[in-house]
Amino acid sequence: MLSVADLRKSYGDVVALDGVDLDVPAGTLVAVLGPSGCGKTTLLRSVAGFEHVHGGSIAVNGRRVAGAGLHVPPHRRRVAVVPQEGALFPHLSVAANVGFGLDRTARRSGRIDEVLELVGLPGYGDRMPHQLSGGQQQRVAVARALAPRPPLVLLDEPFSALDAGLRGDVRRDVRQALHADGATALLVTHDQGEALSMADQVAVMNAGRIIQYGPPAAVYREPANQWVAGFVGEAVLLPATVDDAGAATALGRIALRGPAREGLHIVLLRPEQLRISANGGGVAATVVRHDFHGHDALVQLQLSDGTRVTARVLDTTPAVTTGDEVTVTVRGPAHTFPA
Repeated sequence: MLSVADLRKSYGDVVALDGVDLDVPAGTLVAVLGPSGCGKTTLLRSVAGFEHVHGGSIAVNGRRVAGAGLHVPPHRRRVAVVPQEGALFPHLSVAANVGFGLDRTARRSGRIDEVLELVGLPGYGDRMPHQLSGGQQQRVAVARALAPRPPLVLLDEPFSALDAGLRGDVRRDVRQALHADGATALLVTHDQGEALSMADQVAVMNAGRIIQYGPPAAVYREPANQWVAGFVGEAVLLPATVDDAGAATALGRIALRGPAREGLHIVLLRPEQLRISANGGGVAATVVRHDFHGHDALVQLQLSDGTRVTARVLDTTPAVTTGDEVTVTVRGPAHTFPA
C-alpha cells in the first residue's frame, strides 16, 4: 500500500532522510520508531505531501506521488493524517467532524456511526469537542481519518499528549479499530512500548536511515546492532567468549539464540532474563540500586568482578534493598554481536 524507495531530504546541510526504503503491506500497521531528530517526522510529512523530497520515490496504492520531477499535493494523495492533538474543529459536533471529508451520500450511508462504533464512541455524534476528554478527542480524530476509507492513515505520535493511565486503553482501541476497518497505517513514535505493543511491523530509524525492519518480537529479541538493542528496551550487554558449548560470560555460561562463530562476542540479555535470589545457585552479586516502578522494579547489581548488570523483577519477588547480597541466574538464550 505504501512503497518508499531511496528517499532523500535535506534542510540545508542537515540530512533528514538518507536513502530510506520502506514497504507497508495493505491492511497492516507499521510503526516508525526512533529518537528525536532521527527523521521519522520528516518521513511522515513527505509521505503526506507536506514536504518536497530531494531524491527517491513514494508510491501510495500503486500510484507514484513523489519522485523525480513529481510532487502530488497532499489533498490529491488520499492520505489521512491524525496529528498529535487531534485538531478537531471546535465549532462542529463529533458527527460533523467525522463526516467532514465525506460527500452528502456517504454522510447518509451510516459510515459516521460505523466508525464511531469502531473507536468505542457509539452515540457520541451530537457532542461537541469541548465535552470530550483528551482520549475521546483522539478517538474522534481517528474516526475522522477512517471515515472516507483512505488507502493510508498516518498517525503522528497521536498519544503523546495523553495521561499515561489513559494512553494504553486508547492505543488498544485505535489498533483494534484500524484492523477492524482493514486500514493500512503508518505510526510515527519515539515510544518503544507503543511501537512494540501496537504495530505488526516496526521500522527502527536513526540518523535518517531505517536500521532494522521486522516484527516487534524480532526487533526486541534479535536487534540488528548494539544501538538498536539499547534503544528498543533495556539492554544488558556483556563481553563473551563463544565456543560450541555457548558463551562464557561474567554471568556464567549462557546458551545462544542462534549459531555464532567461535571467538570474542558481545551478548545481549534483557533484564527480565536475569533472576535474583537471596539464597540459591548462581553468580554472587551486590544490589547497588533499586528503582521501583509499581508493576515491576529495575535492580542494578554489581558482580564480584565489578561488572554491573540490571535485572527486572516483579513486585511479587521478595524485596531487596541497596547493599543486599544476592545470586543471579540467567533464563533463556542470549543474542550475540561480533565483538
